[in-house]
Amino acid sequence: MGTQTLPEAPVKDTFPINGTDYVEFYVGNARQTSLYYQHCWGYRLIAYRGPETGTRDRASYCLEQGKVRLILTTPLSPEHPIAQHVLSHGDGVKDLAFWVDDSRDAYQKAIARGAVGVQEPTLLEDKDGKVVIAAIRTYGDTIHSLVERKDYRGLFMPGFQPLSSRVAVPSVGLKYVDHCVGNVELGQMNRWVEFYRDVLGFSQLISFDDKDISTEYSALMSKVMANGNSRIKFPINEPAKGRKKSQIEEYLDFYRGPGVQHIAVATGNIVETVTQLRGRGVEFLRVPDTYYETVLDRVGKIDEDLAPLAELGILIDRDDEGYLLQLFSKPVQDRPTLFYEIIQRKGAKSFGKGNFQALFESIEREQALRGNL
Repeated sequence: MGTQTLPEAPVKDTFPINGTDYVEFYVGNARQTSLYYQHCWGYRLIAYRGPETGTRDRASYCLEQGKVRLILTTPLSPEHPIAQHVLSHGDGVKDLAFWVDDSRDAYQKAIARGAVGVQEPTLLEDKDGKVVIAAIRTYGDTIHSLVERKDYRGLFMPGFQPLSSRVAVPSVGLKYVDHCVGNVELGQMNRWVEFYRDVLGFSQLISFDDKDISTEYSALMSKVMANGNSRIKFPINEPAKGRKKSQIEEYLDFYRGPGVQHIAVATGNIVETVTQLRGRGVEFLRVPDTYYETVLDRVGKIDEDLAPLAELGILIDRDDEGYLLQLFSKPVQDRPTLFYEIIQRKGAKSFGKGNFQALFESIEREQALRGNL
């Protein structure tokens, strides 16, 4: 069957989503993790919540770069549910939060369409105004918070106090979240496609099967869901049958279930961004040098010189509307689970299908080194 680009159906979002409000991680040590994201990834620490601010059971650090906002949260006791999340999954994404106009309305509509509620709309207030926040479940232990902040003038949210980094670390040029990819079990992809379609009104942009994403040993299938303004794009992967364990199965084994596999963050200059990231210690996957011998035959003329792209291992692909440049990090924790994609779009709206084979083989080489293929 191969790739299917579906005809554009009229998109009727259940409620308007303005974009990604934040991504919250549950981690074993938020203070140290915040230093990693500051010094290696160029994020700026802006706010903190913890015992010093009146929150007794957890500590959270809020970091920003461009329009990307990360919340890093750690439990303060082993009995806390967040501690169980970290024990089961390791450091990982808990919350892909939506910025909405009306949290109460969004929550009611989502529940009416079959969503499972996690938190009913809750009003948070301080001297800078008010935020209304609710939450619904998605795959695994992941949730979507629904954040209404039109009446808030503060840095982030009531309960947090401003906190700056002691050492200013320059930005690496990350601009916004381009897409977030989820891994689910075999046979569950269509269930979650239907969830985003039926509950949130998303449409399916494209699908890939094992003819697109496979090697001699393993394969996966993927469908991409998006909201009406395309600011939220969620590819959903499931493993396909193969001779050996696929990258999706490896993730599910080590994460102990479904979860966020990678976060793609956009940049306006991928060469500059990746050069800085590598210089700060971030590790990336490599494809064979032979990839660059024929890549321009496949993608045609590009604005960039090929030599620095090849030196950094940056991949190139083209669709009907332009081309893109992308590169994938290695997992950012010891469990082979969450990683990042750096992406620069030069008109292209696709996801790098032409790179799937080289990328999949690169991931398999890493799996083999871990003894997990």
